[in-house]
Amino acid sequence: MAKSDFNKGGKRPSRTSQKGFQRKPFSKKSNPSGRQQKNNRSSNPDEIRLNRYIANAGICSRREADTYIAAGNVTVNGKVITEMGYKVKRSDDVRFDGRKLNPEKKEYVLLNKPKNFITTTNDEKGRRTVMELVSSASKSRLLPVGRLDRNTTGLLLFTNDGDLTTKLTHPRHGVRKMYQVTLDNNLSMSDLHKIQEGLELEDGPVQVDDVSYVQGAPKKEIGVIIHSGRNRIVRRIFEHLGYNVIKLDRVVFAGLTKKDLPRGHWRHLTEQEIINLKMIK
Repeated sequence: MAKSDFNKGGKRPSRTSQKGFQRKPFSKKSNPSGRQQKNNRSSNPDEIRLNRYIANAGICSRREADTYIAAGNVTVNGKVITEMGYKVKRSDDVRFDGRKLNPEKKEYVLLNKPKNFITTTNDEKGRRTVMELVSSASKSRLLPVGRLDRNTTGLLLFTNDGDLTTKLTHPRHGVRKMYQVTLDNNLSMSDLHKIQEGLELEDGPVQVDDVSYVQGAPKKEIGVIIHSGRNRIVRRIFEHLGYNVIKLDRVVFAGLTKKDLPRGHWRHLTEQEIINLKMIK
C-alpha cells in the first residue's frame, strides 16, 4: 500500500402549480420570469415540499425525488401525487413504494477521532466521550456508527439514520475499513503471510481483505483493510502474533476518508457521500 493511501484520508423536471394553493397555474404571460411565485401558505413552518420530505427521510436526493414523484411512486394520505412543488404537512401519511416515511431530517457527521475519548453516549466513570466532540454538529440526537476504542484514532460516523447504521454495522454487508497500524517491532514477512492467509483467534477465524507494509515507511507500519466488525479485531490480530500495537488509526470507513479533516474535527457528509453510503449492497 502506498503511504499516501494512509495520509489522505439532467435537466430538472418542470414545476407546476401546487394543488389547492392556487386557483390556476401561472402562465409565462402572467409570470414572465418563469419562476413560481410564492403562495400565502408557503411560509407555514409545518409544510415542506414533498421532494424535501422524501430527501429528509433518507430515501434519495431532492432531484431524484422529483423523478420518483413524477413516476407515481409517492402517495400522500393514500393519494398518488405526481406534481412538482407539492407541499405536505409533517403529520401527513407520506409513502414511497408503499413504505411510510419518517419526516425527521437525517443527518450524517464524520469525526476524525483523537485519542482518549471513548465511543459511548455517556460514561459512569466521567471519562470524556466522543459525544463531546460532535455536540455542536446538530440539534438532533446523533449516535456513533460502530465504535473505536479509547486509544484508537480516526474516522467515526454519527447519524440519526437507523437503517443506514444497521447496514454499515451488519457483517453481511462487508463494509470495509482501512487502518494504519504502528507496531512496537517490525512485522516479519512470515507473520505478514500468516495474516494474509487468515488466523484463528479465541473467538473464531478472522480473514483480512488486504495487509501490507506501508510503502516508504519502517516495516513496523502496516496497512490493513478489513470488513470484520468484531471487538478490537485489528489489535487482537497483531497481539495474537506477539506484537504490541502502539498506534491504530482508521483512515477509511465505507469509502469515506480523512482528507481535509484534522484530528478532533468533524464535518457533515456531502450529498454524494450520503448517496454512496446508501448504495452499499
